[in-house]
Amino acid sequence: MRLSSEIVSRLPDAVARPGYDRAQPCGIVHFGIGAFHRAHQAAYTDACMGAGESGWMIAGVSMRSASVADQLNPQDELYTLTVRSAGESETRLIGSVAEVLVAGPDRDRIVELLASPDCHVATFTVTEKGYCRKSDGSLDFPKAEDGFYPILCDALALRRDAGVAGLSLLSCDNLSGNGKQLRRLMLEWIEARAPDLRDWFIENCTTPDMMVDRIVPASSDEDLDSLEQRIGMRDEGAVFTEAFTQWVIEDDFAGPRPSWEDHGAQIVSDVAPFETAKLRMLNGAHSLLAYAGLDHGHTFVHEAIADAALRSLVKQLMTEEAAPTIAAGDGQDLDSYADELVARFENPALNHRLAQIAMDGSQKVGQRWLETLAIQQSQGKSCEAILTGIAHWLNHVSGDVRQVEDPQADSLRAIWQQAGADGVVLAVFGEGGPLQSDWTPSETEVAFIDDRLTALR
Repeated sequence: MRLSSEIVSRLPDAVARPGYDRAQPCGIVHFGIGAFHRAHQAAYTDACMGAGESGWMIAGVSMRSASVADQLNPQDELYTLTVRSAGESETRLIGSVAEVLVAGPDRDRIVELLASPDCHVATFTVTEKGYCRKSDGSLDFPKAEDGFYPILCDALALRRDAGVAGLSLLSCDNLSGNGKQLRRLMLEWIEARAPDLRDWFIENCTTPDMMVDRIVPASSDEDLDSLEQRIGMRDEGAVFTEAFTQWVIEDDFAGPRPSWEDHGAQIVSDVAPFETAKLRMLNGAHSLLAYAGLDHGHTFVHEAIADAALRSLVKQLMTEEAAPTIAAGDGQDLDSYADELVARFENPALNHRLAQIAMDGSQKVGQRWLETLAIQQSQGKSCEAILTGIAHWLNHVSGDVRQVEDPQADSLRAIWQQAGADGVVLAVFGEGGPLQSDWTPSETEVAFIDDRLTALR
């Protein structure tokens, strides 16, 4: 049997299910309705409606693929969320998604939903590359044509013309200052394509910064088969995650919103310390485990962190290299945070694939590694754990050891072929390189990376 609203009553009693009326307006439109959103923002919103709030159903938008629509729409947009730990798994049914649309064929419907007075919030998990930035951070207009910018711009113009209030636009992606970046990029689009909308957007729409954290591995066929045996029906949209979840949001909204803070979210005046710790410690360590772990022959995060050499590097990166660059916020204990992260990495029930984390590295290593390197370099220090990670990443993007899923895969491969192992570090990270940053590799650091590349190759 395929999960649907008609057979929800047949779920085992242990599976919690929504008790609210799902036939209510969509107060949220979400761009990028992948597994992370379904395990995070959609779950918080489901909890809000389960506690009696109304008007917060979610219209999910897939930007390119119809795969999520194919998973959820035949199931009346219902899906299960399973929390896995070393002990028993706990499953609940999520009902907060009202419909799943695809940006191309369903463009008019998406604009209609965003322009509706019922909608107050638009959220985004489109990954770093979904913001269509050039290497200098500005908007890449040809790429943005196929992104959310034109859709959102058209909807905002309709809201303005109809006298409807602005929207709160919440970037839930791993970008430093994600709200500020979204605002800057959106304004670039508006100023170029709809300049008469600029002042209204500035006065009526907000883009809060935020930090999100929950490990959500891609669901495998084995996961779905095991769940089917346990709950007695097939859920093609099932999501599996860890018990830990965190959502820190800047208190800057244009209008109504769900009371996410009643269900664990934190509404704060400054997200920066939390965001920076996550990017440099958790995400930085994840990337190190991904590229080094794959080179060590591991498949999953829990296998890589059990490797004594990699475990030592991860602890060094978090506590000696990243943590000293972070100005901790009120009540933020970075040493305890590092210990908590290692414990989360060790969870054997998640099966978080290193290859999943390794995707799109060219869009990630700047915030995860290069900012730390630049700060430490300004203080006359270096970061051997991160430099080791860079060697493994360069080995990865050479294209010689495994398939590379990265928007710059072809150009990085070409740089490798032209510069060779002896010149690739400066060709990538030096002046004019695609990842040029405030960190300029010193001779000593280049030699360190070269030595490790030689050992790897």
